[in-house]
Amino acid sequence: MDLNDIDFNDLDLSGFGEWPIPVKAVTILIACIALGGLAYYFDSQEQLLRLEQAQEKETELRSQFEAKQSKAANLDAYRQQLAEMQESFGAMLRQLPDKTEVASLLVDVSQTGLANGLKFELFQPRDELVKEFYAELPIDIRVTGNYHDFGRFISGLAALPRIVTVHDVKIIAAAVKSATEAKKTPNPIPQLTLEATVKTYRYLEESGK
Repeated sequence: MDLNDIDFNDLDLSGFGEWPIPVKAVTILIACIALGGLAYYFDSQEQLLRLEQAQEKETELRSQFEAKQSKAANLDAYRQQLAEMQESFGAMLRQLPDKTEVASLLVDVSQTGLANGLKFELFQPRDELVKEFYAELPIDIRVTGNYHDFGRFISGLAALPRIVTVHDVKIIAAAVKSATEAKKTPNPIPQLTLEATVKTYRYLEESGK
């Protein structure tokens, strides 16, 4: 029997057993395809989604493993860098004076200025500023001299065995001398005034004092 000769409108679902064999075969095939589609949608698709998530997790874990493997391979280099940093940090700490050395360091700062031809108009230590493991002592200074004197002064501070830094530098023209004083020094080097904050530091003991 040819399917083209069958009038599907005459088929009754309640009489499925009496349907022609070709119609039954086609109907069963369509039903199997539909069931397969439903099985894929409700089961296979979920499994594929879990597979995709597992693949993404595998990629993430692989990246983490490669990063950790790289760190492990460079562990000796990291340890060497850490030792160098600790040594450098220790050297810097040794440059911070303790409480008993601060007074002598202040003398060194003032003597460095005087030795380089500067005249101090102001040398005023301020209150200490306590940080995490060190204390900072700012000193307001105002000195007169010329550019060369200032340069030697800054170089002298950098050469001190302890850490000394210079901040908020301001250079202005010095007060004009009287006419009598100006005649005594013809063609004088212009005098300038340098205002700045010099900071020294000291290491805080475990007590924090």
